Amino acid sequence: MKNWSHSLVRRGALLPGLLPGLLPALLPGLIAGLLLLGAAAPSAGSAQAPAERPLGTLREQAELQQRWLARRMETVLPALMRRHGIDMWVVPMREYAEDPVFAALVSPTTFAARRRTIYVFFDRGAERGVERLAFGGSSQGGVYEAVRSTRAAAGPAGGQVQAQAELWGDEQWQVLRAAIDARRPRSIAVDMSRVSAFDDGLTAGEYEGMREALGPEWNARIRRAEPLPQELLATMLPEQVPTFERMNQLAWRIIEEAFSNRVITPGTTRTSDVVWWMRQRLNDLGLATWFHPSVTVQRRGANSLGEDPVIERGDVLHCDFGVTALGLNTDTQHMGYVLRPGETEPPAGLRHALARSNRLQDITVAELRAGRTGNEVLHAARARMKAEGIDGTIYSHPVGLHGHGAGPMIGLWDRQEGVPGRGDLPVRPDTWFSIELQATTPVPEWGGQPVRSAQEEDVVLDAEGRVRWAVGRQVRFHLVR
Repeated sequence: MKNWSHSLVRRGALLPGLLPGLLPALLPGLIAGLLLLGAAAPSAGSAQAPAERPLGTLREQAELQQRWLARRMETVLPALMRRHGIDMWVVPMREYAEDPVFAALVSPTTFAARRRTIYVFFDRGAERGVERLAFGGSSQGGVYEAVRSTRAAAGPAGGQVQAQAELWGDEQWQVLRAAIDARRPRSIAVDMSRVSAFDDGLTAGEYEGMREALGPEWNARIRRAEPLPQELLATMLPEQVPTFERMNQLAWRIIEEAFSNRVITPGTTRTSDVVWWMRQRLNDLGLATWFHPSVTVQRRGANSLGEDPVIERGDVLHCDFGVTALGLNTDTQHMGYVLRPGETEPPAGLRHALARSNRLQDITVAELRAGRTGNEVLHAARARMKAEGIDGTIYSHPVGLHGHGAGPMIGLWDRQEGVPGRGDLPVRPDTWFSIELQATTPVPEWGGQPVRSAQEEDVVLDAEGRVRWAVGRQVRFHLVR
């Protein structure tokens, strides 16, 4: 079309006398051709338009996740089994009743257990490594030795086909019993706990079936695997950190746009409009989230604004937002402000309120040390917080394969004295945390009204236990002008 139109114009220039006579005849065809091209051209957001894929295609993401899985099984799991004196770990589960540790055991193309899947890990020693068996399901890309039935599957007319049938029902328990008989482990660790859900994935029905098949000798050797499942989930690989950092950068970028005039029109936009814009933006980028975002408002002189207020000038905004991709999760809370006419920045009192929550972030990160329990971190940080006169609460948590991840809790909003059980777990290297907290500060410009500055940023602990922000932390309000 480009060459043809150029040729027509050139000829029109050479033969000006012919062009007026040709135009009436050519015009309908030209219009039809242009309309056809317009219909055929990909529009913005259409299936044919280039997609924005900040973390690569699904296939590229899956290839990366598969490498992470192989490394986790080859390096992290053996070390944890030996640290906790476990020579056999048995993880049975059924479809849609998966063990929480499932997220650390399977490839990115596996979304659920296959009918019943029993994963068995047996430590054959440092030289031979940990044997990985899957009774039911696939090999997860070669990570496991998949054991199938010896019975051939029947064809449509009752004939025999080459494919082997899948293990089914009690047959799986008998295969497990044979594997245990052959290996004779000192103990059989299973996922049972009254403290942590991450260590408590064995359902009652599966436990009953397993015990019935194993008999008295092996039942006597059953023990609780905790904290093995939790530590396997909590331990993040150095190779995963760049992706985690990129996900945090995306979270910041989306929040920055959400808390701007590109999304918010003061006096018109409701908080729910911003929430759904954030959800839609994630979806458009090929990403997901592990919880529905929230956007809330604090306003001078107002105690309650209802569930879905219209955002007005002078409002303080807050959001809670997470990104899910490649089996990983982020968790971020930021603050925003809607400028009043004539303002170029928030009032000094609001800026001071944000600075107080920044200071509480500094304190919490400084006390987050490998080897300390979550409760010890909490108590040390709160002592410093009180000494500096900050009115705040700390409720930080691990993040990674789950949004509220495996590992020690550092307070809950309603348990500032410590968290029994989960708070007693130690902080470990190679883990990620969401530093979640709030500081409440009276604001002079609001007549001394307290303003809650709640912030959350993700940090990375490396193999040496050194702590650093995944991206950084918010030190200035996002501004709606």
